[in-house]
Amino acid sequence: MAVDGQTSSAVAQDFVQFALDAGVLRFGEFKTKAGRMSPYFFNSGLFDDGAKIARLAGFYADRLVESGLEFDMIFGPAYKGIPLGATVAAELARRGRNYPFAYNRKEAKAHGEGGNLVGAPLKGRVLIVDDVMSAGTAVRESIAAIQAAGATPHAVAIALDRQEKATENGVDVDHSAVQYVRNQLGLAVVPIATLDDLLSYLSGNAAADLGAHRERVLAYRTRYGA
Repeated sequence: MAVDGQTSSAVAQDFVQFALDAGVLRFGEFKTKAGRMSPYFFNSGLFDDGAKIARLAGFYADRLVESGLEFDMIFGPAYKGIPLGATVAAELARRGRNYPFAYNRKEAKAHGEGGNLVGAPLKGRVLIVDDVMSAGTAVRESIAAIQAAGATPHAVAIALDRQEKATENGVDVDHSAVQYVRNQLGLAVVPIATLDDLLSYLSGNAAADLGAHRERVLAYRTRYGA
């Protein structure tokens, strides 16, 4: 089962182009959560209309089907993972693969059905759907909620793997958040695209304004890459 790190070149390149066209992927100088100055920025919140989020769900579905990953249901962690998980579940159902879907609240509800889980009961092998993985905090919280419900955290699907070192207590470590989830937590991780795919796109793009960004992105990868 080819899952971890095996990104389809065609799907990944098309996704990078889509992210650029949508204004989700931008170049410049941006400060990351870890305090680094990054030459690019990926803001999934700018997949901000029906057409964009539907196409985004299609890319997730393409990668999941292509990966051969088997799972029993989909979980969307609050907050960005909720619309992502819902639209991916809908897209897979459209393709004849209907999976139960659930998500969590940040705060437990004290009335009505109560609790902090909404949707289908968590059971079986659970796929977590999110946008990116910076520190892995959301994934660890999702794993805890899934295990507490008696289900099995099985895999994570993300839009972009930045392939850069994580930080712990403000200090760079040798592994990325994705590598930690794969190697230490034992979950498969399925990205639509990676930073290497972005570099490949920049290398093969004839547009001078895009090609000029490659050296800065490559320098960032050299300094902070995991």
